Amino acid sequence: MTAIPIRSFVPNAVTAMALCVGFSGVWYALSQNWVAAAACIVVAGILDGLDGRIARMLNGQSRFGAELDSLADVISFGVTPAVLVYSWSLQNMERFGWTICLFFTLCMALRLARFNAQIDSEPQPHKIAGYLTGVPAPSAAGMALMPIAIWIETGVEWIREPYIIGPWMIIICVLVISNVATFSWKSLRIRHSWRFIGIALCGLYVGGLIVAPWPTLALTAAVYFMLIPISMWRYHRIKKRQKSLNIES
Repeated sequence: MTAIPIRSFVPNAVTAMALCVGFSGVWYALSQNWVAAAACIVVAGILDGLDGRIARMLNGQSRFGAELDSLADVISFGVTPAVLVYSWSLQNMERFGWTICLFFTLCMALRLARFNAQIDSEPQPHKIAGYLTGVPAPSAAGMALMPIAIWIETGVEWIREPYIIGPWMIIICVLVISNVATFSWKSLRIRHSWRFIGIALCGLYVGGLIVAPWPTLALTAAVYFMLIPISMWRYHRIKKRQKSLNIES
């Protein structure tokens, strides 16, 4: 019997942990424990960010791991946020509340299926330029959690209104399956002269997560959402520059 290298086992185990933690958020959502449900999605996002890095560090990447990661993402960032948002708000929207949540989960599954289908395909223009296509699953889940995080911190009830949450979820759905160019954290670079400022800001951000986690997470999602038009503009400039260079050559 062939033994499985530990370098292939560890990242898949982390992905399985992310799936279990993420899906546990459904149980908390059904129990109306909104803080714990949202925390499960956040922890799943952290584990999701770790599994790929561990796989690359251990040289344990595999097609099985990529498929498992996508399946875990559908559960943690597609199913669980949909159930949480429905239980927290959209169940009060007659007829269309559950439909919106179904649409959110479907869009997440379509995005991840597209991602898997493109793994072995021809080079992708967005990826070559250092951008992603559409809003990635963890970021979309974070945007879906933003109103909940604000509500947890402030207690304002108007933000819980279905006619606010419903359109917000639809906007996220469109961004998830769109061809919009969004920033990839892997391709971001910081100027050498700004490295100490960057380190200080990272420390400040971690401090914010410790002292005031929900406002910090809500602010993170809001900033990411506001960066989308900037990423579209920058990608358009890159494509325009490449086109002009091709014409000149």
